Amino acid sequence: MVQQYRGRARALAGAAFALVGVVGAGGCTGGAGASADDRNGGPEAVREAAHVLAGAGSSRARTAMTMATGGTRVTIRGTGGFDFRRRSGRLRVVLPPDAAGAEEHPPITELLTPAAVYMKNRGANVPAGQWVRIEPEKLSDGNLVTNGATDPLVAAELLRGARGVAYAGTEELAGVRVRHYKGTADLAVAARNAATPEARAVLAAAAKGFAGPGVPFDAYFDAQGRLRKVREIFSFANKGQTVQVASTTLLYDFGAPVAVTLPPLGDIYAGTVE
Repeated sequence: MVQQYRGRARALAGAAFALVGVVGAGGCTGGAGASADDRNGGPEAVREAAHVLAGAGSSRARTAMTMATGGTRVTIRGTGGFDFRRRSGRLRVVLPPDAAGAEEHPPITELLTPAAVYMKNRGANVPAGQWVRIEPEKLSDGNLVTNGATDPLVAAELLRGARGVAYAGTEELAGVRVRHYKGTADLAVAARNAATPEARAVLAAAAKGFAGPGVPFDAYFDAQGRLRKVREIFSFANKGQTVQVASTTLLYDFGAPVAVTLPPLGDIYAGTVE
């Protein structure tokens, strides 16, 4: 999916992507009044993000990826929910019109599971009502950006490789006071420290596919230590240039039920996806 938009942007502008995070937070208070616990406990709190989310059970989620080249900006948005204990979720991903602004794309339904991602309305040649099944560890980026939304739990697992964590103060995010941390996550370290074999395989694939192992991030945590928002910037090489993809995930309404029903085997498309 992201590759399709990369191609369209190259055709229009012939330039590399510059990507910007989309989901914003306001009211930064800075770190002047931060407690010692905030400053000194941050790195471990960041690295434990996935573990704390598993304890929280589930939440609603919003995702966003924004790509800009020349004067054109492409934003892919997703809404849905994720069950962190079962490591499964459901997102409705909305694509923008094509580069010329003429073509509307139907929303894509993505079912996220430990073993695979299932997508409906994915690919122009896929018959109506059929699903596409993808194994994330077989993709060069571990599916962190390929299909327009980063798995919320994998985004948190990536923080297990957090390095150089710095406390950046408190902010107001959707009416909740959150602590803001900045740093860089090492994909290879995150892969070694991930909680499950599936997450380790996905992050290991990404460590090989991106331009470098370092992923700059901004992470925001509430008073319960739950990850509320994370923005991660992924870099990859494209024709001698480094392209950056910013992915933002917002988590809220913890405890909300999330139902994920896998499609019947007969509804899964076996052909090639364009």
